[in-house]
Amino acid sequence: MAEQVRIGIVGTSWWADLVHLPNLHGYPRAVLAAICGRSRERADEMARKYGIPLVFTDYRAMIETGGLDAVVISVPDDLHYPMVMGALDARLHILCEKPLALNVIQARAMCEKAEAAGVAHMVFYTWRWTPLQHCIRQLLDEGYIGRCYDCQMVFHGGFARSGEYGWRYDRQRSNGVWGDLGSHMIDLTRWYVGEIEAVSAHLTMFTDHPGEDGRPMELSNDSAVAALRFTGGAHGTLNVSTVRHIGSRVMEQRIMLYGEDGTLEGRMTFGEVELYGARKDEPDLHPIPIPDSLWGDSNRSNALDVFQHQRIGGRLFVDAILDGAPASPDFYDGLKAQEVIDAGMKANESGQWMNL
Repeated sequence: MAEQVRIGIVGTSWWADLVHLPNLHGYPRAVLAAICGRSRERADEMARKYGIPLVFTDYRAMIETGGLDAVVISVPDDLHYPMVMGALDARLHILCEKPLALNVIQARAMCEKAEAAGVAHMVFYTWRWTPLQHCIRQLLDEGYIGRCYDCQMVFHGGFARSGEYGWRYDRQRSNGVWGDLGSHMIDLTRWYVGEIEAVSAHLTMFTDHPGEDGRPMELSNDSAVAALRFTGGAHGTLNVSTVRHIGSRVMEQRIMLYGEDGTLEGRMTFGEVELYGARKDEPDLHPIPIPDSLWGDSNRSNALDVFQHQRIGGRLFVDAILDGAPASPDFYDGLKAQEVIDAGMKANESGQWMNL
């Protein structure tokens, strides 16, 4: 039985450098064996920084000759499908960035092929593992709010306001903020409340962006509002945007869950985390401390520092491979989120509720 997993990572973006590589670097059960990026110079830079011996500019060559057990795919959305399917042909375990695909057809094919290959597969839904969100999940498991009546989810940033090229706003490469930040919040609502059965959505593009190299492109959306109906009877709203001027907060999430037995309200930025709650017999909401165990040795003023100190994200993926356990969230979770994304796109076009 192998004691370590040899991993190749495709993607050298700021996000790979901020989360994926630090999360796996130094983890005793993982070996960062290869890295692939379209810029050889950037890939060499990341290889030196993290002590990665093999550098590629073609992911197919890395899969074929890298001697890998697993691959992390951290690239734009339109590249997920061909890269995942190629890695599955080689029977590699796969950790893929969210959203899993561009549409349900792709996501279903990826999920079914991964299951047939018998490999570990995970979708990187970042916020499932951060302390606020995990604490909320624990409280829900303990019955804090009881039956959920209403779920309101907000994820805001100002990233689109620059007007610069961004592949996330290219309709051929992604589904805009609805597929980007929206996929996170869709996953969290499923995790917190249950399956979604119907969607109504309004997607808007407020900002203008040039295409890559100045070429024109078909724009997607930078702001989205959706109403949800859950199979358990609850209803909810999602509001995601990258056109909010929120200054030094950079990003802000709000999670509001109202139920028969209580209320939970959470708020976080990259530097602040707050959680309030009240049981039905308490007159006012009060602060709820997040357990130290969820923070560990991480910096509490940096929401993502936990990925360098806790057994979360890619480290859980590695453990699933070595321990023969299911990875979570997996490609099925990615498929279910993609169903909601697709339904929201259709609802926006038709002006009608879409049943899943």
